[in-house]
Amino acid sequence: MEIIDYFKSDKPDYWLAEIKKGDWGAIPTLARFIEENFFHENLGEGTLLLLTEGDRLLSFVTFAERDCIDDEKLSPWIGFVYTFPEYRGHHYVGKLIFRCEEIASEKGISQIYICTDHIGLYEKYGFTYIESRADIYGGDSRIYRKNISEENQNAKF
Repeated sequence: MEIIDYFKSDKPDYWLAEIKKGDWGAIPTLARFIEENFFHENLGEGTLLLLTEGDRLLSFVTFAERDCIDDEKLSPWIGFVYTFPEYRGHHYVGKLIFRCEEIASEKGISQIYICTDHIGLYEKYGFTYIESRADIYGGDSRIYRKNISEENQNAKF
């Protein structure tokens, strides 16, 4: 398995086509951000991380300044978290979360955030529920935070 930074990939068109094969309703939004060069305009500084095995895309996440909660005090965010159905149950997203933690640590960032409507999904990766708020789409989202420490740097999934 390999984690690829989409924006540094030598075959972004291939990976975008693979992303579009996902069955989640937010994928067209992410694809539009990429195709129309609005990724950074909408999400700020950050990237799209892909967990791959050869030419197969298993899972992906964004790691960026913004996500669906409009609060500049909360940043950075892990967003657009998706694992293809046939690869679920193997904690593959944990590998991507761990890479986001490494990036945050390298940048001296002490906390990272995820917003979701899921309960019990991110706690196993060390995230703590903070509160629920209206997101930019008008729905309610649960906000989770994880403190990044040296101990986290040495953890392996």
